[in-house]
Amino acid sequence: MIDKMKKTAIVGATGIVGQQFLTALKGHPWLKITTLAASIKSAGKNYEDALRDPKTQALRWYINEEPPAEFLKMKVEDASNLDPSKFDVIFTAIESDQAKKLEPKLAVKTAVISTASAFRYESDVPIIIPGINSDHISLLDIQRKKRGWDGFIIPIPNCTTTGLAISLKPINDSFGLRNVIMTSMQAVSGAGRSPGVPSLDITDNIIPFIPNEEEKIQDETKKILGVKEGNNIKEADFNISSTCTRVNVLEGHTESVFVSTKEKCTIKGIKEAMEQYTGTLMDKGLPSAPKKWIVVNEDPFRPQPRLDRNAYGGMATTIGRIRTDNVLKNGVKYLLVTHNTKMGAAKGAVMVAELLINRGYI
Repeated sequence: MIDKMKKTAIVGATGIVGQQFLTALKGHPWLKITTLAASIKSAGKNYEDALRDPKTQALRWYINEEPPAEFLKMKVEDASNLDPSKFDVIFTAIESDQAKKLEPKLAVKTAVISTASAFRYESDVPIIIPGINSDHISLLDIQRKKRGWDGFIIPIPNCTTTGLAISLKPINDSFGLRNVIMTSMQAVSGAGRSPGVPSLDITDNIIPFIPNEEEKIQDETKKILGVKEGNNIKEADFNISSTCTRVNVLEGHTESVFVSTKEKCTIKGIKEAMEQYTGTLMDKGLPSAPKKWIVVNEDPFRPQPRLDRNAYGGMATTIGRIRTDNVLKNGVKYLLVTHNTKMGAAKGAVMVAELLINRGYI
């Protein structure tokens, strides 16, 4: 039980992920939104007015839930002038170029939990998925000391990395990973609202390239599944190759995964490892943590994003079509669906904050 509600700011509150933060934090038992912040063009407006299209006055709300009424009349502040000392935690939902400049200014004084990639690959910055690599959190002590900050920056992974890393964790623990090959079919919401994906490009089509996405997944997955040694993370020692595509789905990333294990495995053993995976002990009692991290579905026509993205509140990864692969040594293949803007973004970031509170970092 925490001693008091943590004062919380959302930077980038008008975007898709910012909107997801509002729905994720509505009625949260530990975190209270006290400030919404965005770019200068939204600053000074009520949140509701900042969401309106300047030409049509339509409310640009992209989440499949009603906007939380308690935030609509809050005045939006200019993110560049935010005083970090007023908050216990700041969530940022901004582009990486903006994050690179703004997040260090905020982290001087307080905890910054970021959905951007700007700092993911620096040696003193952990990429945390609670339940998967929570022990990496102690790297924050090194980050604070090295940079002279009272706060810190902790980014969540790329939304496509999240489901992949979760699915690979029990396999790696039980059998060891040798090679991983993944092809993603990613929802359009993962591209954000602006610039986003033009409707005439994605309708009746598949976009076969997402800039920088494949490199992010390859680097992040090995870091997340690595081992903390001294002041650094030693990357996991498997090979990974990915192809990332954009498909005409609103929410929920689908991934086709091929795995070669170090030790001989069976389909039964893989399923049991996934179904029995319960996360790490320090993640018990987090309000946003799912009751099951992985749902194994035996229906050969599952998982599907429309049917499975909201499993356990959008926080569980659903896996299906687990079968033997006859090309790879000790090969197994499967498909997964994960919610890219819930577990893969806002709600996943909120769960990181809960872990940090639980461990005394906030």
